[in-house]
Amino acid sequence: MEATDILMSEHRVIERILAVLNKAADRLERGESVRMGFFVETTDFIGGFADGCHHRKEEGVLFPTMEDFGVPVEGGPIGAMLDEHEQSRIFTKGMREAALQVEAGDSNAIPTLIQNARGYAALLQQHILKEDTILFPLADKFIPADDQDEVLDGFEHVEHEETGEGIHEKYLALADKLEKEMGLD
Repeated sequence: MEATDILMSEHRVIERILAVLNKAADRLERGESVRMGFFVETTDFIGGFADGCHHRKEEGVLFPTMEDFGVPVEGGPIGAMLDEHEQSRIFTKGMREAALQVEAGDSNAIPTLIQNARGYAALLQQHILKEDTILFPLADKFIPADDQDEVLDGFEHVEHEETGEGIHEKYLALADKLEKEMGLD
């Protein structure tokens, strides 16, 4: 198994969250009620799984390995992905803050909440497409087969030592819950 297969599998989980996020934003735009805790829990998923586990594997293991084998960070696809990771963090923070404001009674924050939710979802949809079709095939080409096990070991370290045991199960259960709440299960 290539290390990038693991990352693409995680992309499929993240895409599930993008779908529920868009559905929740649709409901808000139509003036329907959406539990603000839904958005807070979505940002928990993003922070814990998408950023805390998935992006950590890319930033801490895959990208440095690619750089070691000749893929430049600056001016190349790795640099672009890192910039998008930062932008996703800005959207996530804005979404969480706006949801908490709405929850506290400030309905004026609803447009900001929608804007950040939509911005995050659109960014990640394109980001995932670029990684799946450009960056990961590049990684598979540049990282020799003999070194793939080292990348996989690095991913295991992130999952078990840095983020903690059971992280996938916890966030898969949260993804299931959020999908059910939006009627996408």
